[in-house]
Formats: sequence, structure tokens, C-alpha cells
Amino acid sequence: MDKILLEERKKILLEFLSSTEYKPMKLKEMAGILQVPRNEKTDFREIVEALVADGKIEADNSGKYRVSDNNTKAGIFTGTQRGFGFVVIEGEDEDIFIPESSTKGALHNDKVLVSIKGEQTGKRREGEILCIIERSNTTVVGTFEKSKNYGFVVPDNTKFGKDIFIQKEHTKGAVNGHKVVVKITNFGDKSKNPEGRIIEILGHINDPGVDIKSVIAAYNLPLEFPEEVLKQVEKTEEEIGEEEIKGRKDLRDLPTVTIDGEDAKDLDDAITLSKEGDIYHLGVHIADVSHYVREDTPLDKEALNRGTSVYLVDRVIPMLPHKLSNGICSLNAGTDRLALSCLMDIDDKGNVIGHEIVEAVICVNRRMTYTSVKKILEDKDEAEMKEYEELVPIFLLMEELAEILREKRRKRGSIDFDFPESKVILNKEGHPVDIKPYDRNKATKLIEDFMLIANETVAEDYFWQEIPFVYRVHENPDSDRIKELGIFINNFGYSIRIGQEDIHPKELQKLLRKIEGSSEEALISRLTLRSMKRAKYAAESDGHFGLAAKYYCHFTSPIRRYPDLQIHRIIKENLKGGLGEKRFNHYHKILPDVARQASITERRADDAERDVLKLKKVEYMSDHIGEEFDGVISGITSWGMYVELPNTVEGLVRVADMEDDFYVYEEEKYAMTGEHTRKSYKLGQKVKVEVVDTDKWQKVIDFRLIEE
Repeated sequence: MDKILLEERKKILLEFLSSTEYKPMKLKEMAGILQVPRNEKTDFREIVEALVADGKIEADNSGKYRVSDNNTKAGIFTGTQRGFGFVVIEGEDEDIFIPESSTKGALHNDKVLVSIKGEQTGKRREGEILCIIERSNTTVVGTFEKSKNYGFVVPDNTKFGKDIFIQKEHTKGAVNGHKVVVKITNFGDKSKNPEGRIIEILGHINDPGVDIKSVIAAYNLPLEFPEEVLKQVEKTEEEIGEEEIKGRKDLRDLPTVTIDGEDAKDLDDAITLSKEGDIYHLGVHIADVSHYVREDTPLDKEALNRGTSVYLVDRVIPMLPHKLSNGICSLNAGTDRLALSCLMDIDDKGNVIGHEIVEAVICVNRRMTYTSVKKILEDKDEAEMKEYEELVPIFLLMEELAEILREKRRKRGSIDFDFPESKVILNKEGHPVDIKPYDRNKATKLIEDFMLIANETVAEDYFWQEIPFVYRVHENPDSDRIKELGIFINNFGYSIRIGQEDIHPKELQKLLRKIEGSSEEALISRLTLRSMKRAKYAAESDGHFGLAAKYYCHFTSPIRRYPDLQIHRIIKENLKGGLGEKRFNHYHKILPDVARQASITERRADDAERDVLKLKKVEYMSDHIGEEFDGVISGITSWGMYVELPNTVEGLVRVADMEDDFYVYEEEKYAMTGEHTRKSYKLGQKVKVEVVDTDKWQKVIDFRLIEE
């Protein structure tokens, strides 16, 4: 059906169902009254399904459709082990509680239509699922358990809520303890478990590497590139030719460096810097990936499908094949490379007083590591300074400018989460032997500073040009979460000022500066980050709360992020004068979907990375059962208290195991209080715990409180 006609039919159908003279009716009745031709019945059904998916109309139990009211909305169901769940509605801060009796067989991540009750029970709104719009889990990863005549699979994701029944002929020879991928053939209902058939055996639960393979399969992360993509990449030249350089700004004579980790192979940003009087000339040169990944090719479609590279503990799943990411697109030292460069003139207050975005050709002089630059700037290491003698003045200039840029961001309220992220050290068998913080030093920070200013400069430029673009946006945090944070930090003697509506990022920035160097710094920083919303991609510029920036985008990593690659295309097309009305319309049409897909794949990557970290942390703590640790209470729920250790490991003290009293969760105070002794445990309180048990596949560590 023609797109315009389809939209017109949607409009007519909505008006039709909104009319008071018509009652809810079945699909066949509607098609008859609207005189839908026989050959368009399939299209008509798709229109109805699209309107249901949008939450604009709904179906009752008898299959009759009606216009949704304000209390009926579409959302994503989040399941729990205990049967009940929540529905998250896009654009709304508060999710909807769904009792076990009202889930209508919905499983974790299903798209559902929910009817929200008018009255509220306690603080949280409650609802009932009317229908399941779209199933999200067609395959599930779990552990196989065999019975005499059948088997079942216990899903790794505890939010899935139900075991999956497997008939004997569909077990594929799996034995007890096999990690398997199950194709669901029947989703069951509230009284009947889902059914499925095993389509892949990943290995035994105790085999090395099976844990990470299970996470990859659970998130459906694509490992192999399709044949047509590899064929396209095979045709790519190893080096750039003279024809490709024509028309580009030649920056090969500028002293140019890359600064990355020792093990990095996909180098997509390089820096040049000089100073005249009080003006710094900063060049941020980004690999021109869009020159090799052309729009609508198999390679482009696969990159959009992947959305981002995924960094797991022991491997990288790249967005682009290695021949590109580690080869012609990587800004390797001593080789000519194509770049998209943001050349900025910055004054001594950190203001960008002039800039130019150009297609360029560059040649990196030295491939530097964070370790080497740290030795030069922080340690003043003589041997290192001698080795890179000709570049030392540039590094000192970088340090000078980075501090100016950082101070400018600080003054406007930008939040710098300078707390250690976990790095799990594995042995050759993949077993964790240590958990360390990632090192953030002057070298890592100055690269962040330069990437941030380039991203802001590019975003502001294209915002004011009113050109279709992909922005990185970060909404203001939810007031309830900020209040919860306020209660938590009060236990440590800190406070934040909250306005009538919103909190200013400066308040959170002040908090992080107050806790700097304290024993609770890592915990409070992490919980402050958790209290904020997740940043996402959007086709509209709505500002970035965390950076206190009006305009922000991702421009600096097109090798590993699709939004960067997408805006490179737009920028280059604009520079060449090719953005006419037709291309404007094209981008206006596709960019909301690109932004949505990029946000989804980013979340998938983040969740997979977090799951692998959790698995390895639990595996690490399994070697420390019986040992005692100092920790801090980081969360309190009706079923127990979460305690975080200094190495970022978090475990659970179950309320059922607190045997010295009957403890009750006081939600308003975020505390656990004994009924008889009135002993109280609060968020942020320091405690001593013993590791009593671990369950790697449930990602659970059990602690027991040690009385002092």
C-alpha cells in the first residue's frame, strides 16, 4: 500500500473508532463498514496492528477493537522471578506495577498494552495487561535439566520467570548441565509454562568460555559477518590512493599523535595542537570511515544492525570487520590516512572562537599509549621524556589546554564521574584472578577533554545550520531518584539542594567534589550515576544534563559507533553542497529510526558487558567463600540488603538470614529495622560481612552480617 494512503487509512480508522455512534467491533466488521477491498485486507490488518503497537487502539478479550483511553498505554514488560512485573512506558518516569494475577502470560521484555488503574496503591501505580502486542524472546539461553521422559531449561535471565518445557524429541541430545539455546514454540499462559525446542548446545556449564558464549547468545550478539559483507570488504584497498586525496586539506606536515591503551588496535582519533599568543589551535582528526562504509550497502546495513562494538572481558565484538577497523580505517602511525577533522581555535578561557570542519589527509607521527603520556606528564620520567623528546612540548601544551577546558566545563556544572570502573583480570583458562580499577590519569583525561569539545562544537554547528542530525541527549533525572540519593548521602553527612522541579547538575558536581578522596567516593559516585537517566541518541537536540551542555553529539568514534558514522555522512554531504531538499527529506525520514536503533544496540551492549562483569565477579568471589570483608550497604529491599565491597563487588544479605530479630523494610526511611530490638540498618552504613555462597548463573553472591 502507498505510504500516503496507509497514513490516510490510519487516520480514517482512528476517526472511525473515535466516533460515538460506533461501538467496539471486530476486524471483519470494521473492514466491511469501511469497504476495504478484498486485495487490501492484509494491508488493513497491518494498519490495525500498527495502531495497537502504538497504543492508539486496543483489543479486548473477545477481539473487539476500540480507541485507547488515557489509562491504556503501550510499554515494555519487565518480569521478575516471583511472578509479578512492571511495565515501562517510554517518556514516563514511573513504571506500572503488574501483580502476578494480571500479567496475562507476558514474559520479560514483551511489548504489552496495559490498563492503568485510576486509584493508586501506596506510591506506585498499578495496572493490568490487556494484551501482548509483540513477543521479544523467541530464543532463550539457559541450563538444561533432564527428566525421564522430558526436559526443561532454566533461563539464565531470572526476569524470564518461568522454566521452559522441552519434549524428549526436541532435546537435541542435551544432558544435565548443558548450556543451551531454546527456540520457544509455545509461550504458555499464567497457568502453563512455555514450551520450546533446543536449537544449539553451547557446552557444559563447567567448560571454560561457555559463560561468555552464553551471554553472547542471550543478547543475540552477531559474531560472524555475512558473506556479502566480507566480499564487499575484500575489495577495499590496503592503502589510500592519490585520487582519494584530491580536494582534501593536506595536514600531513602537522605533528600528529594518537593516544590509546596498549592493546587498542582500532585507532580512530588523532590530535594536533599548537599555540599562537593566547590562542590554541586544536585539531581533532577522526578516521573517515564513511569513505569506506557507503550508505545502503551490505556493510552499512550490518553496521546499523550491530550499532556498536561490544567490549566483553576477554574479547571485542566489532561493529566493522577487522580489515577496516584495524586496517585502512585505523589511524596507524607512519601511514597516510583519510580523516574528517574538526579544527578549533580556542582562547585562554576555553571558548571556541572559531572552527572549521574539513575532509583531510593526515599522517600520524607517533602512536602513543596512555602509560607513556602519563609517565611524561605525571611522573616526569626521564627515559620516557628522552624517547619522545620532540613531542614533549606538545604534551605539556595538551595538559595546559585540557585543564582550561575542564575548568570551563566545571564552572557551567558538568559532572565528572571520576570513579574506578572494574577491570577483571583473567588467567589463560578465563578464570578471574583479580579485580582492579581502570586507571584514569592525565593522559586519559586530556583525550576525553579534546573529544568532548569536538563533539560539542560539531553539534552546535549543525544545530544552528538546521540540518538533520543525530544528537546525544541526556534528560534531567527523575525527582524521586534524586530524593532517594539525598537520603542515602545524608547517612554520610552530605546533602544536595533540590529545587521545586529539577536539580541543577552543579549540585551533583558539588557533591562529587566534596566526596573526592574519601573512602565512600566510589560508592556515592556510582549511586549518583545510577540516579540519573540513561543518555540516548535522538534526531532532536534536547541538551545533555550530565555535561551541562546545550548541544552534544557523538562525532569521534565512527569505527565503533554507528551514530558517529551517520553524522560523518551528513557532514561530508553538506561540505560538498549535496544536501538539497531531497536529501533533507531523506535524512528527516531515516534519522529517528537510526537514533532509536543506536540507542537499543547501545543498551544491549551495555547490558551484555555488565552481565559478563557480574559473572566474572561472582566467579572470583567463589574463591573467597568463608572470608570476611568490610563493605557499605548500597541498597535495601523487602527481601534483603545489598552490600558493596571496596573492589566494587556487590552481594546480598537476605532478610531471612538475619536471625537476631524479625526485620521489616521501612520504605520511607530506606532502612531495615528489627521489630523487637529496633536495631536499624540504613543506606550507606558500614558493615562487615562474610561470603557464604555464590551462584554464578544467577549472578548472586550471598553475604552474612558479622556482628562487631
